Order: sequence, then C-alpha cells, then structure tokens
Amino acid sequence: MQKTVYNSAKGRLETIDICFTNKNTTWFENLDDDTGVSLITDFEGGLLIASNNYDYPILIYDVARSDIKHDRQKAQELKRIHTDG
Repeated sequence: MQKTVYNSAKGRLETIDICFTNKNTTWFENLDDDTGVSLITDFEGGLLIASNNYDYPILIYDVARSDIKHDRQKAQELKRIHTDG
C-alpha cells in the first residue's frame, strides 16, 4: 500500500510502498492517549513509527525494531528526537 510518511533524514514528506505484516511490524494496544505509538515497522533499513492520531508516520534510517527491543517507549523517544516534538 502507498503511505505518506515524514522522512526524517530528508526533512520532508514522501510516499512509500509498504506492506504491514506480522514479520515486519509490531502493533501496540492499550494506548493511553492519541499521541502514543501505535506501531513500529522495519522498512528498507529503517524504522517507521506511527502514532494513534492523524500525524504522518515518521521514517528513521539505520534503526530496526530489534535495536530498540520492540519497545514503545524507546520508539516514542526516537520519534521525539527526530521531530523535535
């Protein structure tokens, strides 16, 4: 499926082709609010982090789910670092 994401390395939006599967994605349930991380997906040598709101997912290069041990809080921190927010 095509998905518009914020590419943190390029500092802009772009459209990627991605398939969310059990092999490349970790989904999180029981979100506390609408800003929490809802999923993390390995994508072409990077990590796609999506929140449970209307913000664009963020793509961060050179990080994988295994690097952050599939942890929601670590993903949230990465997102904050790469978006200043």
